[in-house]
Parts: sequence; structure tokens; C-alpha cells
Amino acid sequence: MEINNSPSKQVWKRFKQNKMAFSGLLFILFMMLIGILGYLITPDQTPFANTMHLQLSNKKPGRSFEFLVISRNPEIKKHGFLEKMLFGQESDYKSIPITSYREVGNKVYAREYIGDDEQAEETIYPLQNNNRYNQTFWLGTDIYGRDLLSRLMIGVRVSLSVGLMAVLISLFIGISLGALAGYFAGKTDALISWFMNVIWSLPSLLLVIAISFALGKGFWQIFIAVGLSTWVDVSRLVRGQVMALKNVEFVEAAKALGFSTPRIIIKHILPNIAGPILVLASANFAAAILLETGLSFLGFGAQPPMPSWGSMIKEHYGYIIMDAAYLAVLPGLAIMVTVYAFNLLAIGLRDAFDVKSQNISV
Repeated sequence: MEINNSPSKQVWKRFKQNKMAFSGLLFILFMMLIGILGYLITPDQTPFANTMHLQLSNKKPGRSFEFLVISRNPEIKKHGFLEKMLFGQESDYKSIPITSYREVGNKVYAREYIGDDEQAEETIYPLQNNNRYNQTFWLGTDIYGRDLLSRLMIGVRVSLSVGLMAVLISLFIGISLGALAGYFAGKTDALISWFMNVIWSLPSLLLVIAISFALGKGFWQIFIAVGLSTWVDVSRLVRGQVMALKNVEFVEAAKALGFSTPRIIIKHILPNIAGPILVLASANFAAAILLETGLSFLGFGAQPPMPSWGSMIKEHYGYIIMDAAYLAVLPGLAIMVTVYAFNLLAIGLRDAFDVKSQNISV
């Protein structure tokens, strides 16, 4: 009976009753599954889903093409399960899209696809085993003839990993400084609060761009840049909560028993404010995804050929007024739905932990 009535069980029960928040959690778990499986489930399993067929630029969703393998490279090393899942498998063959195919002896006569309204001359290729295959581009192709679905799926990894690492960095810095300021007060609080106010006064995107300039462009630099720009909210929250709890009975009892200050903060105070921190972390996760998207759109985020939803919008936003608006709309929709799911999760956690009654603004 005690287990069923534990605070964590009650929080989970209240959270499940919020259908929208629970749906947001399921969607986030689904996106995480796509990010973890990665190349194992993408149609294009090459690194960064970067197989280009320039003849197939901007093809509509659902188009299917027949491909002819024209050469093979036996020196390409086959990766194991885990390595393939994380990094993809470099293709050991080169292929071209074709419109016609016929075999004569040990030779193949094929016409390469060069456009819907054009027809190429027949070219002779050596006959090989398993030299043809069909591929359907369910979401179409981008301007370089790459499979859009594969790049969207790999882009999940970029957004979720940046969000996760940025939140972890912001939690570490924010909780540390906020707990110190709230517990010790006085000059320590004044100094840390002054530093928080300075960072707070700077626009987040400009701060991230400035940090990116200092660290350089790249994927790992984005983790640090976004994390260093989102810790102030956490720090302000933790500072206020620690100041409210540091004089309650159980903390005074811990002091009387001679427990050290780090133990009192880590084992007695922080567990009692875990709910508000989780709520804010969920909201910051969404903010981190938006910041990473903005940076990638501006060219400071993940660098080509790594697929990022922001860079995909940058490459194709000019097609919004043309007949291929989906090239920019689909990654934009992915961003919107993912951020919305994290916001729903934050609202659900806020209600489940009853953060409103604690007068905490999230």
C-alpha cells in the first residue's frame, strides 16, 4: 500500500490523466526511438544519408525510380550492427537512375534518367549480378537528389542530442550556482545574482552566436553554446527554492546532526525541488531545439553534410513560393511538433507536481 501511495506514484497517476501531456511523452519516446535506431531504419543508410543523384533533384513525394548498379567497390568495409546503427554504412556500389534496360549477352544497354521530359541515349554497361533495384522516395528528394525522409530521420538525432546535452549542461551550472546563492546568501548571493542578471540581460540567440564564434562552428560546440545560454532560468529557480527550504525543520535537523553543507544541499534540499526542476528542464529542452535550429539556419550549427532541420530549411526556404514548398515545410513541421510535444510535457509535469501551488513561474 505504501508503494502505491508513494509521491512518485501519485505524480505519475496525475500525469497520465493529462491526455495531451501523455501524448506528448509518447511522441517524444517515438522520436527518441527513431534517433537511437538511426541508420538501421532509414531508406538511405549511408553516413548522413548523403547519397546524391542530381538527376532526381526536387522529385515529388512517392516517386519511384529504377536504379542500375554500374560499379562496385569490394574494398568498402562492412560495419557491425552497433557501428552501422550509429554511423551508417558507406555504400559499396555506384548506381544511376534509368528509364530502360535490356541485356544482350554479357552486356547491359540502359538509358539513364535525366529528366521527365528528356531521354538519354543508350549506354553499354557490363552485366553484373543483382545489378538493379527500385527505390521509392516517400517524402521526395531535396535539391541534391537525396532522400528527404532519411535526412529528416537522422536530423532527429541532431535536435534531440543538442537538446539533451544543453539541458544537462544548463542543469549542472544552474543547480550549482543557484544552490550556492540560495543557501549561503549574503555576498555569495549578491555576486552570483549579479552574474545571473548580466547573462539574463543578453538575448539568448545573440549570446549563443557569440559563444559559437568563440568556440568555432561544429556539432559539439553547439552543445556548449546552447547549454551556456540556458542555465540562468534554472539558477534563478533553484536559488528561490533553496532560500525557501534552507530554514525548514528537516534542514535544521540535518545541521544539528552535523551533516556537511554539500550533503544537506544534495541529499536533503535538492530532492525536494526535483519537480520544478524537471518542469523547467522540459521547457528548456524545447528552447534548446529552437536555438539549435536557428543556429543551423544561420550557418553556425551542424555543418554539412550532417542533416539538421534548421539547415534543411535554409537550403530550401526559397521553394516555399514555388511548387516544392514541402522541402522547407516538412522540417519546419518536425520542429514545430517536437517543440510542442516538449511544451505539453512541461505543462503536464507542472500540473502533476502541482508546481502552481508553489508559486513558481515556468
